[in-house]
Amino acid sequence: MKKFIPILIEIIIMSLYYYIVLPPINLSSMSFWSFIISAIVLFIVLNALFKLNTTVINLRRFKPNKLSFAPILLIPLIVVCIILVNFICSPLFNASSYAKRITVDETGDFTKDIELVDFNKLPLLDKYSSEKLGDRVMGQMSDLVSQYYVSDEYTQINYNNDIIRVTPLEYADIIKWFTNRNEGVKGYITVNSVTGDADLVRLDKGMKYMPSAHFNEKLDRKLRFSYPTEIFGESDFEIDNDGNPYWITTTLSYTGVGLKAKVTGVIILDPITGKSKKYDLKDIPTWVDNAFDADLIIEQVDDWGTYRGGYFNSLFGQKNVVNTTDGYNYLAMNDDIYLYTGITSVLADESNLGFILTNMRTGHTVFYSVAGAEEYSAMASAEGQVQQMNYESTFPLLINLNNKPTYLVSLKDAAGLVKMYGFVNVEDYQKVVVTDASKGILTAAQNYLESYADEVSEDILTKKEITIKKITDATKNGNTFYYITDTDNNKYIASIELSDELPFINNNDKITIGYYKEDKIIGIIKIY
Repeated sequence: MKKFIPILIEIIIMSLYYYIVLPPINLSSMSFWSFIISAIVLFIVLNALFKLNTTVINLRRFKPNKLSFAPILLIPLIVVCIILVNFICSPLFNASSYAKRITVDETGDFTKDIELVDFNKLPLLDKYSSEKLGDRVMGQMSDLVSQYYVSDEYTQINYNNDIIRVTPLEYADIIKWFTNRNEGVKGYITVNSVTGDADLVRLDKGMKYMPSAHFNEKLDRKLRFSYPTEIFGESDFEIDNDGNPYWITTTLSYTGVGLKAKVTGVIILDPITGKSKKYDLKDIPTWVDNAFDADLIIEQVDDWGTYRGGYFNSLFGQKNVVNTTDGYNYLAMNDDIYLYTGITSVLADESNLGFILTNMRTGHTVFYSVAGAEEYSAMASAEGQVQQMNYESTFPLLINLNNKPTYLVSLKDAAGLVKMYGFVNVEDYQKVVVTDASKGILTAAQNYLESYADEVSEDILTKKEITIKKITDATKNGNTFYYITDTDNNKYIASIELSDELPFINNNDKITIGYYKEDKIIGIIKIY
């Protein structure tokens, strides 16, 4: 009977280990082999302990059974095999396959593929600002604030043509889980990334399978017991078009052990019922926005840029070797979310060769060849315009303004409040204009276009002939401006830099103008 005791202890301890760590039963997972090695070590220790004389321990007379230590040989064998397999599967021998981890379409045309910016659909709020708004909403819910906290998920999604960030509530602690687990988590928070509207959505039935739950209701444990062999990536919280909550968990496959991760599909789990379903990439529902993890996309694009010329070229010649820049952001287009990041030469310091856009649902990636400033140079340029304020720039949004790639940044104060908007020309980051955020994003865009009126594309302007009813001039900040009223009582403002003929225009004269947006006082961009 005693011979079965160490086996029983082994089963109990390793079952507890599995229950806590939740490794996949998959040969390509490093955590699986860690589990196996831990089981071997535990077996050796238990076997040695139970060979000792439990009455009198006499080390001189103690002669352990050689077979009890035989399993220890398995450990270096496993380690050597993993190292050997991964060495064979490394970029040294497989540079081409690493370069092809992600298919990059290099024929992208920025002005054709990226529509002119619609400021009514532009996600100006970043994650940090969304968190502030979400916490403020939660603080107003006295019945929930003591039981739950707001998760830091804030997944950006397209929800019925609105760009929002969504995040669930979570159990405040294990005691709150015990007292609320029958009802579950009561709701989630949405923050509109365009308008800043934040709402708490209360659910009729609470969510039970959450990261903050415990035992069998913990999200990771529920997924592992349902899919014991799957390798999981990130889990993102999303809602479908009807507002129903789901956890979207990426499934991965590896080459070798833990190498060259590849997305194979997603598991969609209903946190209310616990029901789940695995989807292949081609079958993922269109309402899902985040099947691919951003860090994994960056890793794959880096391999594409590093190894497409071969392994040794990546080390020595480095011809055409490129990498992504530090940082990334998201764009919302065509009812999908896209990851954006710059592409720069490994030999360059402050310039981009272009940028990539990756559809976060399908993984489709396009490279746009647009030489210009890298993002942090543009951020520094915007900060430099108001350096006395010590404002800090957010990571840029890439937009199509004036049929040209343009960086849009928000400048924040020490409290994290947006004080100014900055527009920076991608191709020449010294062309930058910042505007007080209180005047609105449209006015900021207008100011930028007026500052570089000679470069403005005709496609974005409204062209109109007006008859002058009244015209006066005034000097502001050392510059001369003309204030015009037409015969329809519309008001306009134009800089002397637009035309040398402005001083000679009289009442009842007709002129043709181009402007960007309607306003109480319309800013004239061009005079024809």
